[in-house]
Amino acid sequence: MYGLINIGFGNVVIGDRVIVIVNPESAPLKRLKDGAKDDGKLIDATYGRKTRSILITDSNHVILSAIQPETIAQRFKEYLMQKEEPLHVVESKMKNHRT
Repeated sequence: MYGLINIGFGNVVIGDRVIVIVNPESAPLKRLKDGAKDDGKLIDATYGRKTRSILITDSNHVILSAIQPETIAQRFKEYLMQKEEPLHVVESKMKNHRT
């Protein structure tokens, strides 16, 4: 359903694999990040900048991004809207063809 979503600095994730996008400020998320680092499942896509969001995938990988969670969520929404628009065009053509 989702394609590749830009998470900053030329890095992309497969949208269908992302379960949650969260703000990294809470203590439980800091512990989650440390645990992922210990397990070898931490991916740092911040290029040395401050971590502003954490993405968690269905494979339990933890991805750090320097982009705000709201911005990444907006990119998911924009991707869906782009895919939805052609679907409406096809549906209307099919409906017009039947009549």
